Amino acid sequence: MAYTIAFFGSKPYDEASFNEKNSEYGFELRYYKGHLNLNNVILTQGVDAVCIFVNDTADAEVIRQMAANGVKLLALRCAGYNNVDLKAAAENGITVVRVPAYSPYAVAEYTVALMLSLNRKIPRATWRTRDGNFSLHGLLGFDMYGKTAGIIGTGKIAKKLITILRGFGMNILAYDLYPDYNFAREHQVVYTTLDELYHNSDIISLHCPLTEQTKYLINDYSISKMKDGVMIINTGRGQLIHTNALIEGLKNKRIGSAGLDVYEEESEYFYEDQSDKIIDDDTLARLLSFNNVIVTSHQAFFTREALANIASTTLMNIKDFMEHKKLENEVKL
Repeated sequence: MAYTIAFFGSKPYDEASFNEKNSEYGFELRYYKGHLNLNNVILTQGVDAVCIFVNDTADAEVIRQMAANGVKLLALRCAGYNNVDLKAAAENGITVVRVPAYSPYAVAEYTVALMLSLNRKIPRATWRTRDGNFSLHGLLGFDMYGKTAGIIGTGKIAKKLITILRGFGMNILAYDLYPDYNFAREHQVVYTTLDELYHNSDIISLHCPLTEQTKYLINDYSISKMKDGVMIINTGRGQLIHTNALIEGLKNKRIGSAGLDVYEEESEYFYEDQSDKIIDDDTLARLLSFNNVIVTSHQAFFTREALANIASTTLMNIKDFMEHKKLENEVKL
């Protein structure tokens, strides 16, 4: 009997990439469009493993229900695991694995795309020219060369980003709890304190994990320390930024622009077509009203190469678990 995997929050592109890769494994794959939650956890009955993404819910009660249904493995097809109650998983005998890095190039390159789009007002220019308006008023940008980028978190994605920004001739300040000084020497990166980074950066980009310590890292207090007109980019996790504080910073011009591929309450909207509905999240609606803010739907990872890597690593994680091999990508408390 084939090993059975239930996928939640699945999209056509997920199914295409996993079906292609599964030709090497022969698992039975079941796809469900809805996000995993307490209302549909019954669908995990009779499956060996459950595969989820960033906006699925695997809290303590969902974990308990899955365990009662016989699930032994929770496979995340993403790097982040803040939506999983790891304590409950351990207590209920469910192993958790993830995809730690699917394409650092994809996210790093997308981060730069947000920076350039905001700086050179590309979305505004595009809207104007389509309407026959070829005026340059309001489209003034700045040279990236010689400016300072502050990078918070220096993992694989951030390091790829830094090499790109160094190619622009930018100065790099960085903050990380575990600095990589060899990389810093090689790429002329200066590790510093958060306060110094806030004070001296023209652009701040977030690449740290979401933890109790980093939740709402960008808040009223940290924004008050930043340069007037700073650009903030977040391609990490939505709750790294206190959104109301960001909005206040935009209103009082402390923040010059913001590029957000994530949002702290994104699960109700992102990855779904909401074009025929009114957005009843007042905070998100306010963000979308700013002409110096770009909000995209958690798509920085979204390249052909990344999807292939996600499918490959996820299915390998499941195969290793099934064969009782060492799990290189296991997530533990």
